[in-house]
Amino acid sequence: MNEINRRDFLKLTGVGGAVFMSGLSGCTAVGTKAAEQDFYFVQLSDTHWGFEGAPNPDARGTLQKAVVAVNSLVAQPDFIMFTGDLTHTTDDPKERRKRLAEFSRIVKELKNPNVHFMPGEHDASLDWGEAWKESFGQTHYTFDHKGVHFIAIDNVSDPAARIGDTQLAWLKDDLGKQDKDARIVVFTHRPLFDLYPQWDWATRDGAKAMELLMPYRNVTVFYGHIHQEHHHMIGHIAHHSAKSLIFPLPAAGSTPKRTPIAWDPAQPYKGLGFRRVDAKPPAQYAITELPVNKA
Repeated sequence: MNEINRRDFLKLTGVGGAVFMSGLSGCTAVGTKAAEQDFYFVQLSDTHWGFEGAPNPDARGTLQKAVVAVNSLVAQPDFIMFTGDLTHTTDDPKERRKRLAEFSRIVKELKNPNVHFMPGEHDASLDWGEAWKESFGQTHYTFDHKGVHFIAIDNVSDPAARIGDTQLAWLKDDLGKQDKDARIVVFTHRPLFDLYPQWDWATRDGAKAMELLMPYRNVTVFYGHIHQEHHHMIGHIAHHSAKSLIFPLPAAGSTPKRTPIAWDPAQPYKGLGFRRVDAKPPAQYAITELPVNKA
Protein backbone atom coordinates (compact mmCIF):
# COMPACT_ATOMS: atom_id res chain seq x y z
CA MET A 1 0.00 0.00 0.00
CA ASN A 2 1.53 3.35 -0.95
CA GLU A 3 2.03 6.09 1.63
CA ILE A 4 -0.96 8.19 0.58
CA ASN A 5 -3.36 5.26 0.75
CA ARG A 6 -1.99 4.16 4.10
CA ARG A 7 -2.49 7.63 5.56
CA ASP A 8 -6.04 7.83 4.17
CA PHE A 9 -6.79 4.36 5.49
CA LEU A 10 -5.71 5.34 9.00
CA LYS A 11 -7.86 8.47 8.84
CA LEU A 12 -10.89 6.36 7.93
CA THR A 13 -10.30 3.82 10.68
CA GLY A 14 -10.35 6.74 13.09
CA VAL A 15 -14.09 7.25 12.54
CA GLY A 16 -14.92 4.05 14.33
CA GLY A 17 -14.90 1.45 11.59
CA ALA A 18 -13.75 -2.10 12.26
CA VAL A 19 -10.97 -3.56 10.16
CA PHE A 20 -11.06 -7.18 9.00
CA MET A 21 -8.08 -8.63 7.15
CA SER A 22 -8.77 -11.60 4.91
CA GLY A 23 -5.51 -13.47 4.29
CA LEU A 24 -6.47 -16.15 1.80
CA SER A 25 -4.52 -19.38 1.55
CA GLY A 26 -2.59 -20.35 -1.53
CA CYS A 27 -1.21 -16.84 -1.97
CA THR A 28 2.39 -15.91 -2.59
CA ALA A 29 4.16 -12.61 -3.05
CA VAL A 30 6.68 -14.21 -5.39
CA GLY A 31 6.22 -13.31 -9.03
CA THR A 32 3.54 -10.66 -8.45
CA LYS A 33 2.55 -9.28 -11.82
CA ALA A 34 3.15 -5.62 -12.62
CA ALA A 35 -0.58 -5.20 -13.23
CA GLU A 36 -1.36 -6.18 -9.64
CA GLN A 37 -1.51 -2.91 -7.74
CA ASP A 38 -2.94 -1.59 -4.51
CA PHE A 39 -6.34 0.03 -4.84
CA TYR A 40 -9.59 0.35 -2.95
CA PHE A 41 -13.27 0.26 -3.71
CA VAL A 42 -16.44 1.09 -1.79
CA GLN A 43 -19.35 -1.32 -1.34
CA LEU A 44 -22.85 -0.03 -0.59
CA SER A 45 -25.87 -2.28 -0.31
CA ASP A 46 -29.59 -2.51 0.36
CA THR A 47 -30.62 1.13 0.05
CA HIS A 48 -34.29 0.09 -0.49
CA TRP A 49 -35.29 3.41 -2.05
CA GLY A 50 -39.07 3.71 -1.73
CA PHE A 51 -39.28 2.13 1.73
CA GLU A 52 -41.32 4.04 4.29
CA GLY A 53 -41.72 2.97 7.90
CA ALA A 54 -40.76 3.16 11.55
CA PRO A 55 -37.48 1.20 11.19
CA ASN A 56 -36.06 4.29 9.45
CA PRO A 57 -37.90 7.60 9.84
CA ASP A 58 -35.23 9.14 7.58
CA ALA A 59 -35.82 6.64 4.78
CA ARG A 60 -35.84 9.40 2.16
CA GLY A 61 -32.63 10.95 3.47
CA THR A 62 -30.26 8.12 4.32
CA LEU A 63 -29.16 7.40 0.75
CA GLN A 64 -28.29 11.05 0.18
CA LYS A 65 -26.27 11.05 3.41
CA ALA A 66 -24.35 8.02 2.14
CA VAL A 67 -23.62 9.81 -1.14
CA VAL A 68 -22.27 12.80 0.79
CA ALA A 69 -20.17 10.48 2.97
CA VAL A 70 -18.61 8.74 -0.02
CA ASN A 71 -17.97 12.05 -1.78
CA SER A 72 -16.17 13.29 1.34
CA LEU A 73 -13.66 10.43 1.47
CA VAL A 74 -10.15 11.85 1.52
CA ALA A 75 -9.14 9.82 -1.54
CA GLN A 76 -11.82 8.69 -3.95
CA PRO A 77 -12.14 4.92 -4.50
CA ASP A 78 -11.18 3.31 -7.79
CA PHE A 79 -14.83 2.34 -8.14
CA ILE A 80 -18.09 1.99 -6.21
CA MET A 81 -20.23 -1.15 -6.13
CA PHE A 82 -23.90 -1.33 -5.13
CA THR A 83 -24.74 -4.95 -4.25
CA GLY A 84 -28.48 -4.97 -4.74
CA ASP A 85 -31.87 -3.98 -3.36
CA LEU A 86 -31.39 -0.47 -4.62
CA THR A 87 -35.17 -0.03 -4.40
CA HIS A 88 -37.90 -1.43 -2.18
CA THR A 89 -40.24 -3.98 -3.71
CA THR A 90 -43.53 -2.95 -5.28
CA ASP A 91 -46.16 -4.84 -7.26
CA ASP A 92 -46.73 -1.83 -9.50
CA PRO A 93 -44.42 -1.92 -12.59
CA LYS A 94 -44.79 1.84 -13.05
CA GLU A 95 -43.81 2.53 -9.45
CA ARG A 96 -40.86 0.12 -9.77
CA ARG A 97 -39.49 2.08 -12.71
CA LYS A 98 -40.12 5.36 -10.89
CA ARG A 99 -38.11 4.19 -7.89
CA LEU A 100 -35.25 2.96 -10.08
CA ALA A 101 -35.20 6.34 -11.85
CA GLU A 102 -35.22 8.26 -8.54
CA PHE A 103 -32.39 6.12 -7.21
CA SER A 104 -30.40 6.79 -10.38
CA ARG A 105 -30.85 10.55 -10.04
CA ILE A 106 -29.63 10.51 -6.44
CA VAL A 107 -26.49 8.44 -7.06
CA LYS A 108 -25.54 10.58 -10.05
CA GLU A 109 -24.43 13.04 -7.36
CA LEU A 110 -21.50 10.73 -6.61
CA LYS A 111 -18.26 12.39 -7.67
CA ASN A 112 -16.77 9.06 -8.68
CA PRO A 113 -17.53 8.22 -12.34
CA ASN A 114 -16.90 4.48 -11.92
CA VAL A 115 -20.04 3.06 -10.34
CA HIS A 116 -21.28 -0.51 -10.81
CA PHE A 117 -24.74 -1.83 -9.95
CA MET A 118 -26.33 -5.22 -9.50
CA PRO A 119 -29.93 -6.06 -8.56
CA GLY A 120 -31.47 -7.45 -5.42
CA GLU A 121 -34.68 -9.44 -5.27
CA HIS A 122 -36.60 -6.26 -4.39
CA ASP A 123 -35.44 -4.75 -7.69
CA ALA A 124 -35.82 -7.73 -10.00
CA SER A 125 -37.62 -10.85 -8.81
CA LEU A 126 -41.17 -9.77 -9.66
CA ASP A 127 -40.40 -9.19 -13.36
CA TRP A 128 -37.24 -11.31 -13.89
CA GLY A 129 -35.16 -8.13 -14.01
CA GLU A 130 -37.02 -6.50 -16.89
CA ALA A 131 -37.26 -3.00 -15.37
CA TRP A 132 -33.74 -3.32 -13.97
CA LYS A 133 -32.26 -4.00 -17.40
CA GLU A 134 -34.03 -0.96 -18.83
CA SER A 135 -32.24 1.23 -16.28
CA PHE A 136 -28.91 -0.52 -15.65
CA GLY A 137 -28.28 -3.10 -18.36
CA GLN A 138 -27.18 -6.68 -17.70
CA THR A 139 -27.79 -8.24 -14.30
CA HIS A 140 -24.58 -10.29 -14.43
CA TYR A 141 -21.23 -9.32 -15.91
CA THR A 142 -17.47 -9.21 -15.36
CA PHE A 143 -14.79 -6.56 -15.37
CA ASP A 144 -11.07 -6.43 -14.63
CA HIS A 145 -9.22 -3.87 -12.56
CA LYS A 146 -5.53 -3.70 -11.65
CA GLY A 147 -4.96 -7.44 -11.80
CA VAL A 148 -8.25 -8.50 -10.18
CA HIS A 149 -11.07 -10.21 -12.07
CA PHE A 150 -14.50 -9.14 -10.77
CA ILE A 151 -17.64 -11.23 -11.36
CA ALA A 152 -21.17 -10.01 -10.62
CA ILE A 153 -23.54 -12.98 -10.25
CA ASP A 154 -27.33 -12.53 -10.43
CA ASN A 155 -29.02 -14.77 -7.84
CA VAL A 156 -32.17 -12.66 -7.53
CA SER A 157 -33.93 -12.21 -10.90
CA ASP A 158 -35.22 -15.77 -10.72
CA PRO A 159 -37.99 -15.58 -8.08
CA ALA A 160 -36.98 -19.07 -6.93
CA ALA A 161 -33.62 -17.64 -5.73
CA ARG A 162 -31.57 -19.55 -8.29
CA ILE A 163 -28.63 -18.53 -10.43
CA GLY A 164 -29.86 -20.85 -13.15
CA ASP A 165 -28.18 -23.24 -15.55
CA THR A 166 -27.63 -20.64 -18.27
CA GLN A 167 -25.78 -18.26 -15.96
CA LEU A 168 -23.84 -21.11 -14.36
CA ALA A 169 -22.65 -22.15 -17.83
CA TRP A 170 -21.61 -18.52 -18.41
CA LEU A 171 -19.73 -18.54 -15.10
CA LYS A 172 -17.97 -21.79 -15.95
CA ASP A 173 -16.89 -20.40 -19.31
CA ASP A 174 -15.60 -17.18 -17.75
CA LEU A 175 -13.67 -18.99 -15.03
CA GLY A 176 -12.17 -21.31 -17.62
CA LYS A 177 -10.31 -18.31 -19.03
CA GLN A 178 -8.70 -17.54 -15.66
CA ASP A 179 -5.50 -18.92 -14.20
CA LYS A 180 -5.97 -20.98 -11.04
CA ASP A 181 -3.92 -18.35 -9.16
CA ALA A 182 -5.95 -15.43 -10.55
CA ARG A 183 -7.21 -12.83 -8.08
CA ILE A 184 -11.00 -13.17 -8.29
CA VAL A 185 -13.67 -11.16 -6.46
CA VAL A 186 -17.31 -12.21 -6.71
CA PHE A 187 -20.23 -9.89 -6.01
CA THR A 188 -23.68 -11.34 -5.29
CA HIS A 189 -26.77 -10.11 -3.52
CA ARG A 190 -27.85 -13.22 -1.65
CA PRO A 191 -25.20 -15.37 0.06
CA LEU A 192 -23.97 -18.27 -2.07
CA PHE A 193 -24.16 -20.58 0.96
CA ASP A 194 -27.03 -21.62 3.24
CA LEU A 195 -26.69 -19.00 5.93
CA TYR A 196 -30.34 -19.26 7.03
CA PRO A 197 -32.68 -20.55 4.31
CA GLN A 198 -35.71 -20.09 6.59
CA TRP A 199 -35.24 -16.34 6.10
CA ASP A 200 -34.34 -16.56 2.40
CA TRP A 201 -30.68 -16.11 3.30
CA ALA A 202 -29.40 -18.61 0.74
CA THR A 203 -29.14 -19.33 -2.99
CA ARG A 204 -30.78 -22.59 -4.01
CA ASP A 205 -28.06 -23.50 -6.49
CA GLY A 206 -25.30 -21.53 -4.79
CA ALA A 207 -23.39 -24.76 -4.12
CA LYS A 208 -23.01 -25.20 -7.88
CA ALA A 209 -21.38 -21.78 -8.17
CA MET A 210 -19.11 -22.58 -5.23
CA GLU A 211 -18.09 -25.84 -6.89
CA LEU A 212 -16.97 -23.85 -9.93
CA LEU A 213 -15.07 -21.34 -7.77
CA MET A 214 -13.32 -23.77 -5.41
CA PRO A 215 -10.43 -24.73 -7.78
CA TYR A 216 -9.34 -21.08 -7.84
CA ARG A 217 -6.98 -20.27 -5.00
CA ASN A 218 -7.61 -16.55 -4.54
CA VAL A 219 -11.37 -15.96 -4.44
CA THR A 220 -13.30 -13.59 -2.17
CA VAL A 221 -17.08 -13.03 -2.16
CA PHE A 222 -18.85 -9.81 -1.16
CA TYR A 223 -22.64 -9.77 -0.82
CA GLY A 224 -25.56 -7.90 0.77
CA HIS A 225 -29.16 -8.96 1.50
CA ILE A 226 -28.84 -9.75 5.23
CA HIS A 227 -28.50 -6.10 6.37
CA GLN A 228 -25.57 -6.73 8.70
CA GLU A 229 -21.85 -7.43 8.71
CA HIS A 230 -21.06 -11.15 8.61
CA HIS A 231 -17.90 -13.10 7.76
CA HIS A 232 -17.82 -16.76 6.77
CA MET A 233 -15.26 -19.16 5.33
CA ILE A 234 -15.98 -22.05 2.97
CA GLY A 235 -12.68 -23.79 2.54
CA HIS A 236 -10.25 -21.09 1.44
CA ILE A 237 -12.98 -18.74 0.14
CA ALA A 238 -14.02 -15.84 2.39
CA HIS A 239 -17.58 -14.47 2.23
CA HIS A 240 -18.30 -10.97 3.59
CA SER A 241 -21.77 -9.42 3.87
CA ALA A 242 -22.35 -5.67 3.98
CA LYS A 243 -24.54 -3.54 6.21
CA SER A 244 -27.69 -1.97 4.82
CA LEU A 245 -28.41 1.71 4.25
CA ILE A 246 -32.08 1.47 5.31
CA PHE A 247 -32.42 -0.69 8.46
CA PRO A 248 -30.47 -3.49 10.18
CA LEU A 249 -31.81 -7.02 10.56
CA PRO A 250 -31.23 -9.40 13.51
CA ALA A 251 -28.65 -12.17 13.42
CA ALA A 252 -29.81 -15.37 11.75
CA GLY A 253 -32.30 -17.26 13.92
CA SER A 254 -31.92 -14.90 16.88
CA THR A 255 -35.58 -13.88 16.73
CA PRO A 256 -38.73 -15.77 15.67
CA LYS A 257 -39.21 -13.53 12.65
CA ARG A 258 -36.95 -11.59 10.30
CA THR A 259 -38.11 -8.24 11.69
CA PRO A 260 -36.09 -5.03 11.21
CA ILE A 261 -34.33 -3.81 14.33
CA ALA A 262 -36.21 -0.85 15.76
CA TRP A 263 -34.89 2.67 15.18
CA ASP A 264 -33.19 4.05 18.29
CA PRO A 265 -33.68 7.85 18.54
CA ALA A 266 -30.76 7.98 20.99
CA GLN A 267 -28.49 6.30 18.42
CA PRO A 268 -29.89 7.18 14.98
CA TYR A 269 -28.49 5.24 12.02
CA LYS A 270 -27.05 2.60 14.35
CA GLY A 271 -26.29 -0.55 12.38
CA LEU A 272 -26.34 1.25 9.03
CA GLY A 273 -23.27 1.88 6.93
CA PHE A 274 -21.05 1.06 3.99
CA ARG A 275 -17.55 -0.28 3.62
CA ARG A 276 -14.17 0.46 2.13
CA VAL A 277 -12.21 -2.52 0.80
CA ASP A 278 -8.46 -2.10 0.33
CA ALA A 279 -7.11 -4.63 -2.17
CA LYS A 280 -3.46 -5.54 -1.79
CA PRO A 281 -1.51 -8.08 -3.86
CA PRO A 282 -1.36 -10.97 -3.92
CA ALA A 283 -4.91 -11.48 -2.58
CA GLN A 284 -5.69 -9.71 0.67
CA TYR A 285 -8.55 -7.38 1.47
CA ALA A 286 -8.65 -4.98 4.41
CA ILE A 287 -12.26 -4.09 5.19
CA THR A 288 -13.18 -0.88 6.97
CA GLU A 289 -16.81 -0.50 8.06
CA LEU A 290 -17.95 3.11 7.84
CA PRO A 291 -21.07 4.54 9.54
CA VAL A 292 -23.80 6.76 8.17
CA ASN A 293 -23.58 10.11 9.96
CA LYS A 294 -26.46 12.37 10.98
CA ALA A 295 -25.32 15.34 8.93
